[in-house]
Order: sequence, then C-alpha cells, then structure tokens
Amino acid sequence: MAGAHDKAPITQRLAALGLTLPPAVKPPPGVELPFRFVHVVGTRVLVSGHSAQAPDGSIAGPLGKLGRELTVEQGYAAARLTALSILGSLARELGNLDRIVRWLRVFGMVNSAPGFTRQPAVINGCSDLIVQLWGANAGAHARSAVGMAELPFGVPVEIEAEVEIAAAR
Repeated sequence: MAGAHDKAPITQRLAALGLTLPPAVKPPPGVELPFRFVHVVGTRVLVSGHSAQAPDGSIAGPLGKLGRELTVEQGYAAARLTALSILGSLARELGNLDRIVRWLRVFGMVNSAPGFTRQPAVINGCSDLIVQLWGANAGAHARSAVGMAELPFGVPVEIEAEVEIAAAR
C-alpha cells in the first residue's frame, strides 16, 4: 500500500517545505471549547473544525469574508494554515503523523460574501498541502467546499477532516 510509510517521515517533509506545526489552539478570552479537536474511534480519526492559527496558537488573520475583504489567494493561504492547524492537533493526539494511513474526507467551509462562488479554489489550499505531504494515493480524499454566511470569530475558513490510521498492534 502506497502512503506515508514508503517516503520520508511527514515531519521531514514539513521541514523541507519550511513549515512548522502550531501549538494547541488558544481560544479568544472567555471562549470555552467543550469538545475534542481530534476523536479516535478504532482506525477512524474525526477532526473537529479548525481555522488558521498564528504561531502562538491564537486565531490567525486576516479575518473577513471571501469576495469582500479577502481575495481567493488570501483564502487559499488561510486554508493552507488551517491544514497545518489540523496536522498539529493530529500530531498531539496520535503522537506521530506517520500513523495516518490515508486521508478520507475534508469538509471546507468558506466565510463567503454574497455572490462569491470560488470556495473550491480556497479549500484547495488545504487539499494541495495534504496531497503534497501524503502523495496522490494516501492524500486523496473526498471533499466538500461550501460557502457560509458567517464563521466563528470572523475566520475566513473552517475545515473538518477524517483520516484513517493503522490498527493498533
């Protein structure tokens, strides 16, 4: 089976791209997040909605709606940072990103101004990074990219995911 295990470790591939994983999510003051960011059920791993993070774990800017305050390129960059946020949560929960056998699903939500229809181009920022790191087979995933009237805290992108890990031995 082709996947992360027949290439350099994911951490080495991230470093080669000049990318680092952010620390745990730091919510805004007064905000409680009473849920798991990553929930492992057998070999399935469900990832709650994430947004782009700054290096200190706080919400990264710029904030706003695609098609009004933000361009597709800024949205793409936010989706790529959101993928790193997801990878950080997965690494903390799993201990090693190389445990991921394949990506199953990505659900991308884009904070969209009326008439904005380029949600797929925005969420490609996440999908492209996953495929770049895991390859065309293990990185291939089902995906939705939808527009939302609002997202929490004004973030431009929120992404959920599902991955498969190797069964415990």
